[in-house]
Amino acid sequence: MDPTSLVAAMVGAQMSDVQMAMAAKMLRMNADAAGAIVQVLEAAQQNLNNLANVAAGVGQNVNISV
Repeated sequence: MDPTSLVAAMVGAQMSDVQMAMAAKMLRMNADAAGAIVQVLEAAQQNLNNLANVAAGVGQNVNISV
């Protein structure tokens, strides 16, 4: 086998390792982002649950003038 082809094969194998590492990192980042979205949605749901017991019409006529 030609030494040049051996070197080319080794470089190709190293590049595939780098690509696999980058793909794994991106998958982890996507999973973390999805977890953050779930936390935001859960917090929003809790806030809506807190407002569920408020009487009708509360907050409609708020005076914000200084």
